[in-house]
Amino acid sequence: MSEPVRRIPRLGWAIAFVVATTLIAMAWVNMKDARPTQMSDLPVLAEVPAFQFTSQTNTPVSKEDLLGNVWVANFIFTRCPNPCPIMTERMMELQKAIQRKGGAVKLVTVSVDPANDTPEVLSAYGAKYQADPEIWNFLTGEPDKIETFVVKGMLQPLATDSDGVPSHSQRFLVVDANGNLRSFHDLSDPELMPKLLMDIGKLLREFKAPPAAKDPS
Repeated sequence: MSEPVRRIPRLGWAIAFVVATTLIAMAWVNMKDARPTQMSDLPVLAEVPAFQFTSQTNTPVSKEDLLGNVWVANFIFTRCPNPCPIMTERMMELQKAIQRKGGAVKLVTVSVDPANDTPEVLSAYGAKYQADPEIWNFLTGEPDKIETFVVKGMLQPLATDSDGVPSHSQRFLVVDANGNLRSFHDLSDPELMPKLLMDIGKLLREFKAPPAAKDPS
């Protein structure tokens, strides 16, 4: 007969959460404020193509609007029962970190159900997660342009089943201040949040770094 599972007391979980949050915050500060000496170890995976979609405030948002900022993107739709709410909660956690620590960082959530997710729908959805439009954009647009952006631009899968329900990537994509895709992490990764914050910090530091000296030869 197997031994009964020993549960961690509620206070223990609270202490563990506080410790983990503190460590993440320290990593963010250390990476953001460290003296820029060299390029980060994150390779350029692809250049994000030009785009222009409409935000939850019914204003246009383009790639050019995001240049100069490190940004994290994900893909959801508002009538999705799972995993979209969890993905949006992770973005909300990122927003809280940005609000605490500052820095040129934006969040971009693109709807893969643009026929349903109008700016008004996205505004109501974002409000449930306390989205600050100055930091976090929920974007919608023409369906064919959204599909091209997701699949060809951001290199993520996207399909629709026979009932018209989208099937989409559960990844979080990190883009540098020059508009290059530099990393991605899956929702299922137990270290998702620390990895995202570390990548953001690296790219903030990289953007501050002076250009590499040219070889005189």
